[in-house]
Amino acid sequence: MTLVLFRIDERLLHGQVIVGWGMRLGINYYVVVGDGLAESDWEQDLYSAGLPERTTADFVSVSQAIESFEDLDARPGRGALLTRGTGEMRALAEAGLLAGRRINLGGLHASEGRRRVLTYVCLTRTEEEDLKVIAETASRVTARDLPAGREVELRDLVDVVD
Repeated sequence: MTLVLFRIDERLLHGQVIVGWGMRLGINYYVVVGDGLAESDWEQDLYSAGLPERTTADFVSVSQAIESFEDLDARPGRGALLTRGTGEMRALAEAGLLAGRRINLGGLHASEGRRRVLTYVCLTRTEEEDLKVIAETASRVTARDLPAGREVELRDLVDVVD
């Protein structure tokens, strides 16, 4: 297993991920999972522009991620899998790919229908349900903006029945 970070963050590849998490964890490659982004060359170029030298990013659809997960997870080096939202990560969980993995909830910011649970996490009811489904298979779901930040358990963010 070379994928060492699984993160939900609507900003995807940005300073906190690349510098904060990537440098701390020694990330060599990123797998960005999202159907629209997998088809958009200009967005891929934009997101890739800030990557350090010798660090790569693959942009794949949800179905491509599911089909090629073993290969993505067996690449040389250390990788991070990123999704813009909870729905994509839920699809990976429902495909049985997140067993024993830790899921990091990063920036999901204020918008209509979302309630604020942390300064950097606002959730809709659908997103809360997605996280509960993810937690059923993942070893742990927590929120943390940066590696040195306070880790917040899912049960402290949403109503979770143990």
